[in-house]
Amino acid sequence: MEKRKGLLSIAAVTMASVLVLSGCGSNNEGGNAASNGGNAAESGASNSGASNSGKVEKKELTFMFRGGTDEQKAYTKVVEKFEADHPGVDVKIVVTAADQYATKLKAAITGKKVPDVFYYNYGDLRAYVNSGVLMDITQYVEGNSNVDITQVWDKGVNLYRYDGQVVGQGQLYGLPKDLGPFALGYNKTMFEKAGIPLPDKDKPYTFDEFIEVNKKLTQDTNGDGKADQYGTGFNVNWSLQSFVWSNGADWIDETGTKVTIDDPKFAEALQYFADMQNVHKITPSIEDAQTLDTYQRWMKGELAFFPVGPWDMPTYEKLPFDYDLIPYPVGSTGKTATWVGSLGIGVSNNTKFPQEAAELVTYLTASQEGMQMLVDAKVQIPNLKDMAATWAADTATKPANKQEFLDIVNDYGRSLPGERTYNAEWYNLFFTDIQPVLDGKVTAAEYVKSEQPKMQKLLDKANEAEEKSKK
Repeated sequence: MEKRKGLLSIAAVTMASVLVLSGCGSNNEGGNAASNGGNAAESGASNSGASNSGKVEKKELTFMFRGGTDEQKAYTKVVEKFEADHPGVDVKIVVTAADQYATKLKAAITGKKVPDVFYYNYGDLRAYVNSGVLMDITQYVEGNSNVDITQVWDKGVNLYRYDGQVVGQGQLYGLPKDLGPFALGYNKTMFEKAGIPLPDKDKPYTFDEFIEVNKKLTQDTNGDGKADQYGTGFNVNWSLQSFVWSNGADWIDETGTKVTIDDPKFAEALQYFADMQNVHKITPSIEDAQTLDTYQRWMKGELAFFPVGPWDMPTYEKLPFDYDLIPYPVGSTGKTATWVGSLGIGVSNNTKFPQEAAELVTYLTASQEGMQMLVDAKVQIPNLKDMAATWAADTATKPANKQEFLDIVNDYGRSLPGERTYNAEWYNLFFTDIQPVLDGKVTAAEYVKSEQPKMQKLLDKANEAEEKSKK
C-alpha cells in the first residue's frame, strides 16, 4: 500500500481517527492526512499592555500548524516576514510532525488553551463553530485593504463559510491555507524505455485500457523470474474514490443521510480496485509491499503510476526519472474523478488580539507577498487565481502539466465523503474493515452488503449529534 508522507494537506490531508471534543460533539479529523501541533500547555496567547515605564509591549500570537519539512520551513519564513511587516506583533510558532497534530489540537481545545491562529480540517467547521472554538473573522477579512478575497478560489473560501445551518454560505470562520488536488502521476522515463506511447493528458484511459498498459509495464527487469517493476500501487484510503466516483457511485447520497455503498456500481469499482493486485498482478503483492512499500518503489522508479499532490513537488524534484500528471482512468460515466482537500487557518474565539490574528490569517492565505513566498517554496498551488494561472503555464518546472492540478480545482475535484458530514466515523469504518476485500478473501459485493448497515448507524448518530449541537 502506498505511503503518503506529509499528506494533508489535501491534504492531508487524513484518515485520522475521529476525535470527540469535550462538550462540543464529534470532531472529524478524517480526509486530511492528519494534523499536528505543539505543546497544548503553551498554546494560549499572551496578554500585552503598557509597562510601568509607559512602553507598549508587543502583542504575542501563537500560531499552531503542521506539515512536512519543506512546508514547515516555508511557513516559518512567511511568518517571519509578517513579523517584519508588523513590528508590534510577535508570533510564537508551535509545530510538530503531521501525525501528532490531531492529538495536540484536541488537548489544546479541551484544556481551553486554544492557539490564537491554527490549522484545522474544514470537516470540523460546524463542530468548532457550534462549540465556540472558532472566531468569525468576516469583518477583518472584508475590511482588509491589503487583500482581495475575490482573488482566492471560491471553492476554497466557501469551505469555511457557515451560517449556523449550511456550510458554504454565511460568515467566514477561517480561510483556506490551500487547496490540495490529488492528481495521478506517471513515470515518463519508464514509458519511453518500454517504447509505449505516453498517456494523453487530455484523454484519460478507460478502466480496461489502464489495466492493459499496466500489464505491459509490470516487468521482470533483472531476469530472476519475479516482477520488480510494477504498473502501480494505490492506497485504498486515498485512491479508491477516483474509481468509485468515475463509475457513477458514491459513499453517501446528496442529502447526506443515506450510505450508498450497496450500489452495484460501487461494488464493481471496488472489485476492480482489488483485482489490480489479486487478478491482474499489476501491483506489488502483500509480501513484496512489506519489503518495500509502494511510495518507496515510486521514488526508486519502480512504479509507472502513482498519485501526486502539490505537497509532493519539492521531494519529487529529486526523483531519478521524469514524471508528469494525467487524469485518473474513467469508468462507466466516461468522466475522470478525484478529490481535492483543504486545510483552513482559523482564529480562536478567545484570542486577545482578534485583528492581528486575522491579519496573520489573511497574510498567509490571501496576500500577494505571503502567497508568492509559499509558491516559490513549491509546497502548494497558489491560492490566488491569477497567480495560479501564471504558475501553471510554466512548463519548465516539474511537473510540466501543472494545469491538471488547476483542472481538478476548477472542474472535477470533490470533497472526501467523510468531510461532508458532521463527523467521519461512518466513513472511517469502511476503510477499517476493508482488508479482506483487498486480500481477495471477500468479494466487493459481499462486503458492501454487510458493511452498509453498520455505516448507516454511525451516519445516523453523526446527523443526530449535529442537530443537538445547534441547540
